[in-house]
Amino acid sequence: MSATSPRPLPYVLILYYSRHGATRAMAEQIAAGVESVRGIEARLRTVPPVSPTCEAVDPEIPAEGAVYASLDDLRHCSGLAIGSPTRFGNMAAPLKHFLDGTSELWLGGALIDKPATAFTSTSSLHGGQESTLLTMLVPLLHHGMLYAGLPYSEIELMETASGGTPYGASHLAGKRSDRPLDDHERQLSRAQGRRLARLALALGRLEGEPS
Repeated sequence: MSATSPRPLPYVLILYYSRHGATRAMAEQIAAGVESVRGIEARLRTVPPVSPTCEAVDPEIPAEGAVYASLDDLRHCSGLAIGSPTRFGNMAAPLKHFLDGTSELWLGGALIDKPATAFTSTSSLHGGQESTLLTMLVPLLHHGMLYAGLPYSEIELMETASGGTPYGASHLAGKRSDRPLDDHERQLSRAQGRRLARLALALGRLEGEPS
């Protein structure tokens, strides 16, 4: 980088897997929350589906939506939000498969002290939203990340009749997975993005201070 080149903005990586579009819609709202904070940007990335076969069956670039994540996207992020639909109270296999391949980053401590959060979508109201978020934070803690949920200062947590938890934003997609995000779910997703962005900037400044 030359002396006259502007420094690239730090970014929050929003890494998600979405089957029917609900988790993707949440990721876009979280990205909007991140980008409402000056001095940082959002980077949307997804992961490919997994297959029981050993043959690669998907193109390297998806036909639509975000591109597939790389380890470097994760390595250089200033903050991380991971999102997945619920699969029996846990994250979906494609996101778990990607995270299982991050040992290189763990060995180098690349994510230590970076803020992280999680979000999820379910087809039923009691379909495992909270257990999914709690299990998603486990690999983040193993990486040494600092987990940030949603505080109750976000009044939508007390008003929502659908998604929204203190462990992270959530969405009730309905039994056909076609229910759009309602106002409370949108506001909580954006609030989660804003909080993560502010934490990423604050922690980045602390990291740059002399010991």
